Amino acid sequence: MLIIGMILFGMLVGAAAQLILGREGKSIDWTMAIVAGLVGSFVGGLLASLLAGDGIALRPSGIVGSIVGAVIVTAVWRWSRTRSVSR
Repeated sequence: MLIIGMILFGMLVGAAAQLILGREGKSIDWTMAIVAGLVGSFVGGLLASLLAGDGIALRPSGIVGSIVGAVIVTAVWRWSRTRSVSR
């Protein structure tokens, strides 16, 4: 159940990142949402929690860090995709 919960949380965080950056189409790219959410949650959430002194526990600092991490991963993904298309 923990793995399913982590995937769902990553999907929600990735979708929030796409909404923050603006969607490139009419719908959310769920593949990008899952990948960006999981990677961003792991890196951003872990770093924010550790820097805030919360440890590994689920706290608001980790949730905010997860969203920031997912926004960064989504922005880099979009940048690399548009760069490869323009060549």
